[in-house]
Amino acid sequence: QVPLVESGGGLVQAGGSLKLSCTASRSFNYSRHRMGWYRQAPGKQRELVATITSAGSTNYADSAKGRFTISRGNAKNTVSLQMNSLKPEDTAVYYCNLDVYGTNSWGKGTLVTVSS
Repeated sequence: QVPLVESGGGLVQAGGSLKLSCTASRSFNYSRHRMGWYRQAPGKQRELVATITSAGSTNYADSAKGRFTISRGNAKNTVSLQMNSLKPEDTAVYYCNLDVYGTNSWGKGTLVTVSS
């Protein structure tokens, strides 16, 4: 397990934007491994939001396409999620994920609340 620290959550009105960031705090080259964001709304299962591979290939949930953008930082041990045109249904705890050869690490999550 690799410690992951998320930041950037908060309260925003519908139509607004937020940027989430995640840093893998252990000193290691994570550039070869996939990172991503998942979310869990109250009473629902955790679901994929977006992932990005070492080569920069991205995958988005249908609900995120066209509104969210995932990217990796220059240091390669960071991943960000730019969220635009937020909707109340985007309200959830957002978790950062790191996949190292099938072993997953998770952050503690950051709460995003979108008011109508």
